[in-house]
Amino acid sequence: MFPFRISSVLRSVNTAFAANVFKALPLAPQTVSGACSSTLLPRWNSSLVVPQSNSNPLAEMNKQIGTGTEGRLFAVVQLCGKQFKITSGDIIIVEGYWPPSNGDKIRLDKVLLAGGKDFSVIGTPLVPAGLVDIQGTIIEKTLSHTRTHFRKKRRKQYMRINFFRNQQTMIRINSIEMNPEGIKDGAESKDEESFERFF
Repeated sequence: MFPFRISSVLRSVNTAFAANVFKALPLAPQTVSGACSSTLLPRWNSSLVVPQSNSNPLAEMNKQIGTGTEGRLFAVVQLCGKQFKITSGDIIIVEGYWPPSNGDKIRLDKVLLAGGKDFSVIGTPLVPAGLVDIQGTIIEKTLSHTRTHFRKKRRKQYMRINFFRNQQTMIRINSIEMNPEGIKDGAESKDEESFERFF
């Protein structure tokens, strides 16, 4: 009986009155009561945003690469149909069959993005050939943990269970290095070699 009374009262509230109440709510920054009473600022007014300098970003990036002050480099590479974000010293696991054997040294060629502390180089779709050199080593070729494939159709006495293990290749990223000459200013030349890299 009690819920019925509440629902009947709620139904009788005028919707125009409710809309006016919501319009009257203050949307300006308010102060927080309690231990810390500071003004709540919107995110876009944060003081953590550092203004950009008006200099040439390409020249600054080339200067950092030339002097070795770019910080720890990272890259996004494509390998066996998947993308991995890597830094030097990382270990990545590639699922499925892959021909290289244990101890092989490899160079990852499909680099989609590379960057350092203050800059990022984004490829279209790959960064220019020869700009980023990523070296790796195959450290282990194993099988994955046992996975279960269970199928059931209810009320049909049908139940199947299969176990399988996928092949895995573990790769240690030895180094990520950028060409000390940096990126040339201007459009990239479209030569035959850049088209051969897509496979």
